[in-house]
Amino acid sequence: MGSNPVGVDNTFRRKFNKEEILEKARQRDEKDDGKHKSKDKGPPVQRQPLKHRDYEVDLESRLGKTQVITPIAPLSQQAGYYCSVCECVVKDSANYLDHINGKKHQRALGMSMRVERSSLSQVQQRFESLKKRKPAGTFSEQDLDERIQKHQEEEEERKRLRKEKKKEKKEKEKAVAQEEQEEVDPEFLAVMGFGGFGTSKK
Repeated sequence: MGSNPVGVDNTFRRKFNKEEILEKARQRDEKDDGKHKSKDKGPPVQRQPLKHRDYEVDLESRLGKTQVITPIAPLSQQAGYYCSVCECVVKDSANYLDHINGKKHQRALGMSMRVERSSLSQVQQRFESLKKRKPAGTFSEQDLDERIQKHQEEEEERKRLRKEKKKEKKEKEKAVAQEEQEEVDPEFLAVMGFGGFGTSKK
């Protein structure tokens, strides 16, 4: 038998009375019933699909201008680009574009990041409107073979000009080398030991 007397609790663990704990929890729930309502998720919010912007993004109106900024100035008058929808200031144009194209801004506008799927008739209407909007005369209706031939002629002309430039450059370098040789006295070269390098090429 062990040395510990019978009937002594020697497990050293805290014991809980489950009924007492449940009663306390019930009382706490009754007390906080008015304060904390359970977060029941309602029906999901149906957001509109993404749409084209109907305004120009102004990035250059304040470019190159100086502005006095005070620490107590409202957000709209601070340095940077102010977003009136999200009420925040973004410091540069790249981040401002990222912000207005981002999820947070689009959600504030009531749009999801999904794009509406276009039908065949919508695509055809879009093509028709673009054809009408295009000014006459910007598109020359030349035959494909003529355009290819014209492109090849332009390429050949560019190659010919490059060859001529290279030839002119070589001729200039030759002329400069001949002038340098004529300027130096041959007797002086013979004395210095630079009589020639054993080549017959001129």
